[in-house]
Amino acid sequence: MFNMDEILKNVHSVGIGGHVRPDGDCVGSCLGVYNYFRTYHPEMDVHVFLEEIPDTFSFLKNAKEIEHSCGGESFDLFITLDCGDLNRLGDAAKLFENAKKTVCIDHHVSNESFADVNYIVPDASSTCELVFNLLTPSYITKDIAECLYTGMVTDTGCFQYSCTSADTMNAAGILMEKGIDYTSIVERVFYAKTFIQNQVLGYALLNAKLWEDGKIISCILTQEDLRRFGAGAHDMESVVSNLRNTIGVSVAIFLHENEDGSYKGSMRASGDVNLAEVAQKFHGGGHAKAAGFSVHGDPEEALQEVMNEIKKRM
Repeated sequence: MFNMDEILKNVHSVGIGGHVRPDGDCVGSCLGVYNYFRTYHPEMDVHVFLEEIPDTFSFLKNAKEIEHSCGGESFDLFITLDCGDLNRLGDAAKLFENAKKTVCIDHHVSNESFADVNYIVPDASSTCELVFNLLTPSYITKDIAECLYTGMVTDTGCFQYSCTSADTMNAAGILMEKGIDYTSIVERVFYAKTFIQNQVLGYALLNAKLWEDGKIISCILTQEDLRRFGAGAHDMESVVSNLRNTIGVSVAIFLHENEDGSYKGSMRASGDVNLAEVAQKFHGGGHAKAAGFSVHGDPEEALQEVMNEIKKRM
């Protein structure tokens, strides 16, 4: 492990990026690092690149500074956060490849340490917890604390998932002491939903199917389904978790169609199944209890293939 300031020697420009379709841990870690540099290294030229983020996280400091497109910039340092492999960086991958020095901070078990400097801890609750470890606690401002706390509560399911450790809770406690409105953050991340998101969730639950004597639950939504409600990919965040909450279910699988005709798959487990291994079979990745992948072709066939891999591990 290194200190965040140790990597800044002879660095004048920094690019920051995370995985495609950013979630709370990705957004929180990227903005946490961005705000740290903006606060303590104002002389540096710092940019953060992500795809469009869910409105849920728009309250975080400098969310409006996120750049959604990138050209041929060349940075002294590029930091990738919460990203298991280079392909998951999307368009920002070219900035990573052009950079003079690269750093990867991540907690995905599938990460193969693809940067010059790597801080990979698969057992960590979140990338935000890892960023916390790299910062001097007294230097963490309220704005930085909000970013890191948001990512931690997102990836731990509000501290209920098995990835939550005593270190996680200690870090969360220190962040809470920075004066953040932690109850409001939990409300925004877990409970506040738009009418469209509630409609999509209700439709998904109505159309879900049980398999293997109720141990597996699945749902598939097409672009036609999404257009029916005026929904987009950012409205899908809570569906798979709500499927997993079904009594008796060990694994939830949710597929929704992207605009290009491919399907994004999300999986959550409450039983003893390693979903990261399953996702890797379909060129995806993630964690033992939460993983994702993308597939092309018939979604029903893809679902059956995914379930076959899951049943091998149940």
